[in-house]
Amino acid sequence: MKRLLPGGIVPSEITPSEVFFNRRAVLAGAVATGATALLPPARAEDAAAGPALTFTRNARYSVSESPNSYKDITTYNNFYEFGTDKSDPAEYAHTLRTRPWTVTVSGNAEVTGTFNIEDILKTQALEERIYRFRCVEAWSLVVPWVGFPLGAWLKRFKPLASAKYVQFTTLLDARQMPGERVPILEWPYVEGLRIDEAMHPLTLMVVGVYGHALPNQNGAPMRLVIPWKYGFKGIKSIVKVHFTDRQPVNSWNIAAPDEYGFYANVNPHVDHPRWSQASERRLGKGLFSRQPTLMFNGYESEVADLYRGMDLRRYF
Repeated sequence: MKRLLPGGIVPSEITPSEVFFNRRAVLAGAVATGATALLPPARAEDAAAGPALTFTRNARYSVSESPNSYKDITTYNNFYEFGTDKSDPAEYAHTLRTRPWTVTVSGNAEVTGTFNIEDILKTQALEERIYRFRCVEAWSLVVPWVGFPLGAWLKRFKPLASAKYVQFTTLLDARQMPGERVPILEWPYVEGLRIDEAMHPLTLMVVGVYGHALPNQNGAPMRLVIPWKYGFKGIKSIVKVHFTDRQPVNSWNIAAPDEYGFYANVNPHVDHPRWSQASERRLGKGLFSRQPTLMFNGYESEVADLYRGMDLRRYF
């Protein structure tokens, strides 16, 4: 029996990676980035990119692999608020207005309130990190994200001891986000992290890519990137941050609980019900080029201790 999502849509009709990969040519080519601090990287396609950002390169958290091209990163996206096709966000996200933009912080913290994006950026030093980025549909990229450590920002709100989790919410505005007119998911999009995951130095609040302000289709003006987790954990266009003592119920877990769990750690030993996670395809490397999936997406030495003693098949 087929299980339906809200609106009568079968999950397998939404994100079959093979269909997406076979119906369009995969963009080719990987690029190297400039290594000089405070200078924009070499391949940022300035005509298409937003304003240049000032940042330093964080070599400690950057992989040595060459990043995908700016075009790869900005034209092949999951952002269902603008449609279910990988090309929909780049085509339709121009309707999103990212200024003015505010983020409301609430819950179990001493400091709460509503904050302008400009004020947030003034208090945070930006850095570039080249991260592996893994999508649950068994494809991956290497992306030069620009942002600030989420934990450093969250500490400013002085979370209470009762704050065990952090919940994030995307903008809800169907006028700007036409995909929200269709009940594919329960809108607005919600994600969450355990507080220690949120505070981990690898977890990045992203505001740019390739040295320029984040494009709308990639989650402007601010989104999460947790590099050891699947991409759907990286919630985009964030408007709410909430400290809570209860585990948030994330959107994809509501829609398909047997396919998408809360943790979403990259684990090659736990297959998705509809495809293997043991290997992955790097976007831009060709239709038949695959490589083994790394545990925790290659960040095992940094994050494995967060899950010591947990059954990672049960808590997937």
